[in-house]
Amino acid sequence: MEPLYPLCFEPIFQQYIWGGRRLESELGKTLPDGDGFAESWEIVDHGKDQSVVAAGAYQGWTLSRLVNERGKQLLGKHHPLQQFPLLFKFLDCQRNLSVQVHPNDVQGAQLDPPDLGKTEAWVIMAVEPGSCLYAGLKRGYDEPAFERELSCGSAELCLNKIEPKVGDCIFIPAGTVHALGEGLLVAEIQQSSNTTFRLFDWNRVGPDGKPRPLHIEQGLGVTDFNRGPVPVQQPQPTNDPAVERLVQCEKFVLDRCTFSSSRIFGGDNTCHIIAVIEGRIQVGGVEVARGQTTLIPADGRQLPLGTEGRAAVLDMYLP
Repeated sequence: MEPLYPLCFEPIFQQYIWGGRRLESELGKTLPDGDGFAESWEIVDHGKDQSVVAAGAYQGWTLSRLVNERGKQLLGKHHPLQQFPLLFKFLDCQRNLSVQVHPNDVQGAQLDPPDLGKTEAWVIMAVEPGSCLYAGLKRGYDEPAFERELSCGSAELCLNKIEPKVGDCIFIPAGTVHALGEGLLVAEIQQSSNTTFRLFDWNRVGPDGKPRPLHIEQGLGVTDFNRGPVPVQQPQPTNDPAVERLVQCEKFVLDRCTFSSSRIFGGDNTCHIIAVIEGRIQVGGVEVARGQTTLIPADGRQLPLGTEGRAAVLDMYLP
């Protein structure tokens, strides 16, 4: 059996009305002609949406095939799983995203077809002057009050507004009303789900000149009205001075590692998603630059993690 190695995948680009071309100009992606490139799905195993290995002995393998045929090597202590449970992406927000909400696992299982819930976290990679995002409802807005503002086209009155800085992390548990704003470049880790209920779309129209569909009843039905405003995460120290913990929840752990010299990584029987957000690194003979991602298999080996200067990476894994 061919041993696994740090796996790099072909990105999957998603075009939406709020995207642009910064995935190319700032993150070095090679985009097709056109505009509206909103997301680069770096790691995904969700139905027909499949990351495909870009090089090496497993070139052409989908992530689903790796989970099914090399699951123990890939997932380690989390084997067996039916699918890779996390999805990682970069987002180029040239316009406001819709105000939306996602179901939890129990609610997602009741959909047709069933899906996972969607808890997610954002790390801000770039901002423009005046850029903002919305995370949670202001206190005092219960379901009737929020529904009233939605019907009047004034949902923004209800939303907790944040003007983020580069490096800020925002944690969005399932059931939290949220929206990313124009001018943001974002790294996002989430459960492997693509279920979104659109509550408000800023009274705009889609490419066909018509308003995009809304999902008011479904969205209100999964909204957690007890959550209130969502704050920016406060990074927590770890036993490693180079590593700070941004999020730890039942779905994933999100760490940020900042370093300027070589270090040892892995050997914990856990699969890691590594995304470079500053500089470039070398891991197991693979070079990964800013805006690129690699999947480190949980096969027990410790790997050298090198850099020629200051680098920062997001390290995402199952708890």
